[in-house]
Amino acid sequence: MSYVDTVLEGVHRRNPRQPEFLQAAEIVLRSLEPVFEHHPEYEEAAILERLVEPERTIVFRVPWVDDEGKIRVNRGYRVQFSSTLGPFKGGLRFHPTVNLSIMKFLSFEQIFKNSLTRLQIGAAKGGSDFDPKGKSDSEVMNFCQSFMTNLAAYIGPSTDVPAGDIGVGSREIGYLFGQYKRLRNEFTGTLTGKGLDWGGSLVRPEATGYGVVYFAEEMLNGVNDSIEGKTCTVSGSGNVAQYAVQKLIDMGAKPVTMSDSSGYIHDPEGITRERLEWLMELKNVKRGRIQEYAREFGVEFYPDQRPWNVPCEAAFPCATQNEIDLEDAQRLTANGCLVVAEGANMPTTTEGIRHLVEKRILFGPGKAANAGGVATSGLEMSQNAMRLNWTFEQVDQRLREIMRNIYLATAEAARRYHEAGNFEVGANIAGFLKVADAMLDQGVV
Repeated sequence: MSYVDTVLEGVHRRNPRQPEFLQAAEIVLRSLEPVFEHHPEYEEAAILERLVEPERTIVFRVPWVDDEGKIRVNRGYRVQFSSTLGPFKGGLRFHPTVNLSIMKFLSFEQIFKNSLTRLQIGAAKGGSDFDPKGKSDSEVMNFCQSFMTNLAAYIGPSTDVPAGDIGVGSREIGYLFGQYKRLRNEFTGTLTGKGLDWGGSLVRPEATGYGVVYFAEEMLNGVNDSIEGKTCTVSGSGNVAQYAVQKLIDMGAKPVTMSDSSGYIHDPEGITRERLEWLMELKNVKRGRIQEYAREFGVEFYPDQRPWNVPCEAAFPCATQNEIDLEDAQRLTANGCLVVAEGANMPTTTEGIRHLVEKRILFGPGKAANAGGVATSGLEMSQNAMRLNWTFEQVDQRLREIMRNIYLATAEAARRYHEAGNFEVGANIAGFLKVADAMLDQGVV
């Protein structure tokens, strides 16, 4: 039995009924097997055994009062997986599907994503099974204040710096930050994604969506091609999808789909800047459903379906995990797709990834392609530490440089340890090497 097999056996034994975490661990560890042929010192130091165990897992009760005066109770999480490269860093997700397995999978993936940015940030993820949809501002505030009361003792600018994720936008970050400030009596950069007037960074809302398009462009440039003129399918209609579509339009591509949990719209002439602005108003202010776009602009709406059967040259899954399965991947390749760049976390199943890689599709895994969000959070931390605000152009330029460097590191690791062009393996290896070497330096901790 190989070293990786032995470690994975222990992971499965110690983490039963955690399918998302086990899936992530299996994908990453299998891709690292070539590394140990070159670096036996990692096995001797039990790097993998330590890497698959979170440094700390915090689970807590979150009681709050709704507008009817009824006491509600949710469960909160913060999985602090690795502080090897810096303070824990990663988002908070408020969604009914949140559980320990999902928190661990997201936090584990964050190790490699954050490492790839080359910034001094570790990895964590947290959240709650609280659903902000349909809640009033006062109910969301009550919940956020209770959540932060339980979390505040475990975070700080040099310890753990949370950010937003699904269900945690500017409203939630504001309430969380306000409660942290009240509890700790200090104004520090403990959360990122803050408002521009009180420590936030320009480009932070756009960063993940912009970054995934920048990474796709780098992959295409590597084969003497470009995103310009490409027909693109995009899933999701939240923050990441919105700004991915915006950047695709900026770069001369033609995005034709967006979606939400009810289905997807297909706008064959291309989503224009004006239509995107209308959709952003619908989603961000009115909190409406994507079907309303179809009614407004006279395009087709496909209920309870995903957009991967629409012919395209580039696909951007920006919704949630496991939204592209093997059948979807087969449809994409049959319809002429050239590149898939993941804007969400682990949106492609193991079988789907295997098919895309075998068909030589340019596949940008989430830990590389969607690292723009956490990269810009890191830049927000730097601005907070210096009490400075950079311009939009300065932050965007830094973001683009970071995404290019992630691409180069990923491509080089793939070429050196596996095969050129396999960015899935390359991203895992490039992210792992930096963390593993730092763990060797820091001893058995």
